[in-house]
Amino acid sequence: MASTPGTAPGTPPGGQSRLRRRAGTAAVAALLLAGIPVGAAVSADAGTPKTATGPQGQKLTVSATTGLDPAQQKVRVQGEGYGLTTGIYVALCKDNGDNRVPSPCLGGADMSGGSKTSQWIVPPGDPYEGDLAQAFGPGGTFDVEIEIAQKGDGLDCAEVACSVVTRADHRAAGDRTQDVRIPVAFAGQDPGDGGGEGVDVPAGTVSYKSAADFTTAGKPLDLLLHPGSKKLYVGADNLPDTADVDERGLHVLNPENGTSESWISQAPGSTGALRASAAARIAGPLPGDGVVYNYPLRGVGSAKSGDEAATGVWLAGSTITDIAPGTTPDTVLVAQGATLSEIERATGTATRTLTLPGGTQFAADPERGALWYTDFTAGKLHRVDLASFTVSGSFDLPGGSGGMAGFTETDPATGAVWVGVGRSVLVFDAAGTLVKTLVGKDLARDAAFDTASGRAYVVWQDGGDLSDPANDNNGTLTVYGTEDFAVAAQDLSLPGNHSQAGAASLAVEAGGATVFVTSPAEGKITKLVRQVSPLVTRAPADLTAKEGEEVTLGAEAEGTPEPTARWQVSTDGAQTWKDVEGATESALTFTARTAQDGYRYRAEFRNDVGTTRTAAVKLTVTPATGGDTGGDVGGNGDASNGGGSQGSDGSTGGDGGTQSSGGSTTGDSDSTGGSGSTGTSGGSTGTSDGSGATVGGGVAGGTGTAATSGGGGLAATGVTVMSVTLAAAGLVGAGALVHRRARRRTEGAL
Repeated sequence: MASTPGTAPGTPPGGQSRLRRRAGTAAVAALLLAGIPVGAAVSADAGTPKTATGPQGQKLTVSATTGLDPAQQKVRVQGEGYGLTTGIYVALCKDNGDNRVPSPCLGGADMSGGSKTSQWIVPPGDPYEGDLAQAFGPGGTFDVEIEIAQKGDGLDCAEVACSVVTRADHRAAGDRTQDVRIPVAFAGQDPGDGGGEGVDVPAGTVSYKSAADFTTAGKPLDLLLHPGSKKLYVGADNLPDTADVDERGLHVLNPENGTSESWISQAPGSTGALRASAAARIAGPLPGDGVVYNYPLRGVGSAKSGDEAATGVWLAGSTITDIAPGTTPDTVLVAQGATLSEIERATGTATRTLTLPGGTQFAADPERGALWYTDFTAGKLHRVDLASFTVSGSFDLPGGSGGMAGFTETDPATGAVWVGVGRSVLVFDAAGTLVKTLVGKDLARDAAFDTASGRAYVVWQDGGDLSDPANDNNGTLTVYGTEDFAVAAQDLSLPGNHSQAGAASLAVEAGGATVFVTSPAEGKITKLVRQVSPLVTRAPADLTAKEGEEVTLGAEAEGTPEPTARWQVSTDGAQTWKDVEGATESALTFTARTAQDGYRYRAEFRNDVGTTRTAAVKLTVTPATGGDTGGDVGGNGDASNGGGSQGSDGSTGGDGGTQSSGGSTTGDSDSTGGSGSTGTSGGSTGTSDGSGATVGGGVAGGTGTAATSGGGGLAATGVTVMSVTLAAAGLVGAGALVHRRARRRTEGAL
C-alpha cells in the first residue's frame, strides 16, 4: 500500500531522493533466513563468502555459508570494527532472532582456549589474552578458523535456524551490541528456509485447535473418514446418560458440522434375526461408500449411509477382538483371541486359520504382505506372512509384558508398526527392529497416519484416577514425523478425555488439515483443525536511495489462518519500532527522503497462532546530484548511454543526467560535437577541443577534452554505465522494485 505521496514512512517531509538496489538476489536469499541481526546488511553473491554489518558498524565475514558438510566443515571467520573494550565469542549458534542471545552454540562458549568449534577474542592486554584467547588486531580486527557441524552439543541445525555469530563473552553476557549473525545452511538444506523471526512461537509452527464437538453419535468407539464419500463413520455404543435413546450402531455424520446423515442400528445376530447392535470396531472402507465393521460379540457386518440395517454374518468360536480388511475384496481378517482367521464376508466361512502363542490385537500391512500380532500379556510382537499364513518372526516388546494394552497400527508409507503400551509408543521398522520409543505422560490409546504429509497422530488418554498424581483427567494429541519421529506440531491438551469409559480413537483427513478424536467418557467427537503461524516466503533487502526516488519494499508470508501484514519503521537503529500508518499490504511504497538515511524497515505478519517478522532492512539515502534526463540531441548525433549526446555540428547537449537502476550515475555535463563547440551544463560551460569527449556515459566524437560541471559522478570519465534494462532485471529478481520519475528541468532551475 502506498504511503502519502512525497512522504517516506516514519519521516517528516523534506528533501528529495531516489532509490536504487544495492544488493542482488543473493542478498534477498540471505535475508530470507531467520536471524539477520539488528542493523545487519548482508551483501554477497549467490555463493559464499558472505558479510554482515552489525549494530555498531562491525563487519563479519564467513568464508562458506551454504552446502556445508553436515559432519564437519572448517570455515574462516574474519571481523573488523569491533570495540576494544569487550571480548567476544565466535561460534556456530542457534539463531533466536533480533535482540535475543544466540544460544545454544556448538561446543558451548570457549573459555579454555582448546576448542576448535569456537574462538575467544579479547581486547589487547586482557588478562585472558594468550593461551585462552587471542587479542583483536588493529581496528578491532580478527581472523580465525572454526570447525562446525550440523548437529552436536544440543544443537541441531536441521531443526532450527543456525548462524555463525559473534557475541559478547561471559563477562558481558547481556550485551547484544556484539551480536552479528550470518545464517548458514548445510548440504541438503535450502538456504532460503527460515521463514522470518517468530515472536511468540517459531515461524511456521503447526498446532491444532478445537473447532467443534459432535454429540450426535452416542458413545463413540471407533472412527473412519471414508476416502471416497468423505463421510465420517462412527462405531458407537449406548450412552448411559441418555436413557430415552439407545444409540448403539453405526452412525454416519457430515464431517463439516457433525449432523447425522444416517444411523444403522440393526444387524443380524446369532439366529440371523436383526437386533440392536453396537459397532465395536471398523475394519475399513467399502468402494465408493460404506464400511465393514465388527459388532458384538461375533458379528461381521457391512453398511453404508442410507441403509436401514446392516448385512452380516455371525461367526463360530470366541469373541472377536480385532478386525481388518482381508487379502481379497470379499474377505476380512479376524482375531478371536490368539486365533487369526481370514473369512468370507458373505458366508462367514474361514478360508485360512492360524493359532498364535498368544495375543488379541493386530495390524495388517497388505503392501508388504505382513500382519503384526500383539501379545501384550507376554510382551511379544509376532509377524505373520500373509502369503503363507505362517509366523515369520517374533520380537520383544520392551516394557510390554503385563503392560496396559493400547494399540497396534502400521504406517502404510513405511511399513513401520506402532505399538502403544502403557505410557509409551514402540516403533518397529518393517523388519521388526525397534527404532524408536516415544514416551508420553498419559496412556497411548490410538494412532493414525497421514501419508500425504508423512505424519503420525497419537492420542493419549489420562488414566482417570485422580488419586494418582500422574493423572489430571486430561488427554493429549501429539503429532510426529514418520521418518525422523520429530515432533511435528504443538501438543494439544484434550480436557476430560480419560480412559475410564473406553479407549479414544482417531481419524485424520488426507493432508492433515482436520483431525477427529473421540472421547467415550464424554460421549463426543472433537473436530480439530490445523493452524500454522506465519512463515515468511519473501522478504525485503537493504536499499540505497537517491533523494526523491520512489521505492517499493515487498514481503509475503503464508500461514493458517491467512496472516495479516503490517509494516514497521525504526528511526534509532532497530532499537524501537512503530507501525507505518495504513501500511497493511504486502508492498510498502514511498518516496525516500534524506531524513530517512539509516532507517530500518520490516514487515510483521500475524494470525491466531503467532507473529512473525522479516529481518530488518536498512535504507541508505544519498543527496541528489544532477537532473533526470539528458538534453535534446543536436545536429546529426544520437542518444547514447543514459543521457550523453553525440553531436557532429556543434549542437548543445541537455542540462541533466540520469541514474541507472544498477547504481551508475551520469552527471550534469554534456558535451557538444564539432570543433571548438561549446556545451552548456547546469549553467557551466565546457569546451571540447576537436570532436571527442566522453560525457555522462556518452561518446562525443573525436579525441578532445571536456569540462564537467554540476557534480556529475561519471562525467568525462569514460566509464561505461550499466544498462538500465539489465539493472531493472536484477532489481526484480532481488525482490525490490525501483520506480523512476523522469522529470525535465527548465534552464537555471538549480
